[in-house]
Amino acid sequence: MTAVKNFIAARVAKELHDGDIVNLGIGLPTLITDHLDPSIHITFQSENGFVGLMPVEPGKEDPHIVNAGGIPAGIADDGAFFDSVTSFSIIRGGHVDATVLGSLQVDEKGNIANWIIPGKMVPGMGGAMDLVVGAKKVIVAMEHTNNGKAKILKECTLPLTAKGQVDMIITEMGVMEVTPEGIVLKEYNPKYTVEQIQEATEATLIIADDLQPMI
Repeated sequence: MTAVKNFIAARVAKELHDGDIVNLGIGLPTLITDHLDPSIHITFQSENGFVGLMPVEPGKEDPHIVNAGGIPAGIADDGAFFDSVTSFSIIRGGHVDATVLGSLQVDEKGNIANWIIPGKMVPGMGGAMDLVVGAKKVIVAMEHTNNGKAKILKECTLPLTAKGQVDMIITEMGVMEVTPEGIVLKEYNPKYTVEQIQEATEATLIIADDLQPMI
């Protein structure tokens, strides 16, 4: 499972550009920092109140520095701490170039449902609602299915986090772009046929004319 998540994270890392300010959701997105091109500089913003988020070496954890998921994190030498008001002013003010987060469901209209399954206990929505609306680009990084059940749907059935905000979906099966016409499969994992990818997807995929293997 970890290999699949790292495969997805490595592909997402290629979507980030030098100078970007990027917010990473909890879970899979936090692996992206392990796959960055060392020649580019990305400033990672943590919604709980700092910029300069980075991995921490085992054994050097500081109990006072955690990411938004409460996991020990590091901070870059040029990083800075601030309060939640400032943190969400950055997010809501459109200063985040990209946010990468997981999801329970995404649909062909770019709707996202990633915060609750009715009847199950959850800690809350967190900053997801603000991030998917405030960031300039929204990338959903997730496994393609949940125990074989489609997560990329014609229409989300779970309570929405936001409507029409997803720009890109990256899974272990492919790279997809959300367009006004629907979800376009831009890249595919050669381990799967296009037919297998479609079978695992409830939404009808539009196959790009220049479809490429995942890189």
